[in-house]
Amino acid sequence: MTTHRLLTGKVVIATHNQGKLREMRDLLAPYGIELVSAGELGLPEPVEDGYMFSENAAIKAIAATKASGLPALSDDSGVCIDALDGAPGLFSANWAGPGKDFAPAIARVQMELAKRGAHAPEQRKAHFVSALVIAWPDGHQELFEGRVYGTITERIRGAGGFGYDPIFLPDGHDKTFGEMTAEEKHGIPADGSPGLSHRARAFHALAAACLRKPG
Repeated sequence: MTTHRLLTGKVVIATHNQGKLREMRDLLAPYGIELVSAGELGLPEPVEDGYMFSENAAIKAIAATKASGLPALSDDSGVCIDALDGAPGLFSANWAGPGKDFAPAIARVQMELAKRGAHAPEQRKAHFVSALVIAWPDGHQELFEGRVYGTITERIRGAGGFGYDPIFLPDGHDKTFGEMTAEEKHGIPADGSPGLSHRARAFHALAAACLRKPG
């Protein structure tokens, strides 16, 4: 049985993405951990040249822990669309450009799907992936992954969340991530089961292995 290391004290969230940072702070709030972001520390963004979400998450976490001397938690995530052969996938953020403006990225998704004649819901299947990596200054690492399956809607629905949330309709639900509250999207249910979003599901596994609530 794998032995996991507890995550305590002050932790760097290895991101410059404010939407992702907000979600991570919400998820970590009950655990009494002091959080600081890579952006707040002025850390540079490393080149993400991995071939998997887990590799890119590790690149960011390792860079942050080396630069700060603190444990670092990183998420690498994206949406993979079946009709686009898994794109944008690892390049989900890249499609938004250097300014991380996802309006053009969403427009590109819709254009690429239209080119392929993908208009019916069954032709627009997709899934979100989240890989969470914790890295410690001594080189120890932990990896947790989560996925959620759904459909890309033909129009933007909702202004909540961030990224591709307004066009992702999770299976079994009638609201897109953009129409959901933060609690609906990534809140951990009272029965202790995983939350809905890919990040919540990865975090649920991380929390079970590496976090303890104070008291």
